[in-house]
Amino acid sequence: MPMTRNDMVFEMMSNFQPWEFWKLQRAISEKYDEFYGEPSISAAIRDIRKPEARRRYNLPPTGEVVIKEKRTSGRGYQYRLAPQIIQHQRSK
Repeated sequence: MPMTRNDMVFEMMSNFQPWEFWKLQRAISEKYDEFYGEPSISAAIRDIRKPEARRRYNLPPTGEVVIKEKRTSGRGYQYRLAPQIIQHQRSK
């Protein structure tokens, strides 16, 4: 089964490091030779929070799974997977 945009975004973010949209865009382009605009990356991050994605990626059914933080330098935000996901996945 081919990877979806959401699969690619989740895989990149699964290192639990902070990501900006443009960094995800570049990483996906380099790894998968696919290009998604920043609005599509943003939509994929929102989709990760939905029940279907929580089941697909073995994420907790409740609580925050994506953390949005202001960037320490410059404008905008960065996003990362919540650390409690690790405990949830280990308990399965």
